[in-house]
Amino acid sequence: MAEPVVRPGVPASSPTSTPTSAEPSAGVRPLVVVPDAADRAVEVRMLNAVQAAVATPPVVRVARGMSLFGEHAGGWLFLGLVGAAVDRGRRRDWLGAVAGVAAAHGASIAVKRVVRRRRPDDPSVRVLVSTPSRLSFPSAHATSTTAAAVLYGGLLERPLVPVLVPPMALSRLVLGVHYPSDVLVGSALGAGVAGGVRAWLRRRVGKR
Repeated sequence: MAEPVVRPGVPASSPTSTPTSAEPSAGVRPLVVVPDAADRAVEVRMLNAVQAAVATPPVVRVARGMSLFGEHAGGWLFLGLVGAAVDRGRRRDWLGAVAGVAAAHGASIAVKRVVRRRRPDDPSVRVLVSTPSRLSFPSAHATSTTAAAVLYGGLLERPLVPVLVPPMALSRLVLGVHYPSDVLVGSALGAGVAGGVRAWLRRRVGKR
């Protein structure tokens, strides 16, 4: 059975869209950043290729689980709080890392509201999960995942970026809710915010 198409920004059970706090409002002139026709066509073809290659039912189920885990950075914030509870000697560092993940997520939402790029809506792209808004750029999932990988990886002394970031980025393409450039810029934003927070944490450790 074919997967249902879920329109961006609309719950799977709802036939109509409901404005959210991240949606454009009357009287607001947003900075609209969208690819031109040629670039958009390239990104749509990339989405088509990804979905044709790997969007099997088992992969889609996993991608949906990852989407739920990363929604509003909730899963990453929870894991950071677990780290703070378990690693009591570095609790403040863990809490600082959690704050960094939250800051990265907040930065991505702020950029979304300024840029207001719409999610993929080409008929050839299957949208396989509902989203809280129609705004696409950058991917908040990619942003918070990258920030968590950098910050938590630093505390654990493990290279988490190559383990965590590519699967989350790919999952957003599999589900048809982001253009490739959304996840690339989201990851860059997450790395930038996390890099600043990590440098601050290192300075704190050096002063002890």
